[in-house]
Amino acid sequence: MHPLFEISPFTGYVYPNETIISWTVLIVVYPYLTGLVAGAFTISSLYQVFGFQRLKPVAHFALLVSLCCMVVVPLPLLLHLGHPERAFNAMITPHLTSAFAIFSYAAAFYVILLVLETWFVFRPHIVHMAQSKTGLLGWYYRILTLGSYDLSEKAVRYDRKWIYVLAIIGIPGAHGLHGYVGFVFGSLKSREWWSSDLMPAIFLFSAIISGTALLIVLYVASCKLRRVPVDVPCLKGMAYALWGFMMFTLLLEGVEFASLVYRAREGIDVILEFVKGPLIVPFFILQFGVGSVLPLLVITFMIWRGTTGNALVAGVTACATLVLLSVLMMRWNVVIGGQEISKTGRGLLAYHPTILGREGLLAAGVVLAIPVILLMVMVRLFPPWVEDTTSATATAGAQ
Repeated sequence: MHPLFEISPFTGYVYPNETIISWTVLIVVYPYLTGLVAGAFTISSLYQVFGFQRLKPVAHFALLVSLCCMVVVPLPLLLHLGHPERAFNAMITPHLTSAFAIFSYAAAFYVILLVLETWFVFRPHIVHMAQSKTGLLGWYYRILTLGSYDLSEKAVRYDRKWIYVLAIIGIPGAHGLHGYVGFVFGSLKSREWWSSDLMPAIFLFSAIISGTALLIVLYVASCKLRRVPVDVPCLKGMAYALWGFMMFTLLLEGVEFASLVYRAREGIDVILEFVKGPLIVPFFILQFGVGSVLPLLVITFMIWRGTTGNALVAGVTACATLVLLSVLMMRWNVVIGGQEISKTGRGLLAYHPTILGREGLLAAGVVLAIPVILLMVMVRLFPPWVEDTTSATATAGAQ
């Protein structure tokens, strides 16, 4: 008999008697995208609300990253559903005791909030383009002005107040959006690997570090593509944020795993067998070792040595890339790993992802690539860089 299976001496049944892993790689992508939304919005809010001036060069860019990721968040769920056209039934005929049904309202609210804040942030640029462009592009910007061309000091001050208010509302909105995902997993008592009160907090902090890491990678890449120098104080500010939140995340994940082992509830033997066997590479080596401990040590060393210049840029970017891998592996280990442990607590299942198909690795890769493609378009339409926005405002004000 295969070591992952066993025969009960009392019933004669072969365990595990589950044959299907229902939540596949697309459900891994779903919480990963929502985490990027929350993390990117956090960096934007650190400037818009709390006034962290060193983050000013990426504040508007972070807002666009959050919006582009949020628009794509429902896509993996729709691809996973057998009848995606029925998805709106959750909003038309709501079931208020279902966490999944409530999410549709929360996601719709947050998309509207992001769109409104983005409109207020880029309104000076929209007005400038509406006055200077002709043809189809000019019509596009003129529609976006909503008939408001006023860029007086009073109007701009009014816009800033709305940006501040929306950012304040968006902070609990973004964090609650991803904390909800952790709540969904943590509240499922049938899965010992998921059933933890710390799950919402772990998802939330891992979301912040993943969004911050993505912002670092995209900001450095955009500077290289635009052939402009990287703003080192800004990059260092994001590195400090990544470093601080990583320590909390690593601590929470360690405490959660220690609590799971210490409780030693029924089925813990199978979980320990799983962790020491099939999960040792994705959990201990990739998620904790390469993706968490190594970047944390490298960033700590660079902060201690006062590293700056190209060495800082290369080191922080490499660490951010590893953090993105770590959070992706965390999502994989939670979603897939939790289902590989049998509900009966006897035996393990094995998940073999397909390459093609609606729920294959290729489809998941395409879903992850769509926000980047959308971001490339949005950056063209709404330049998020401080110097571009400043010049556009000045030109529009002169006209």
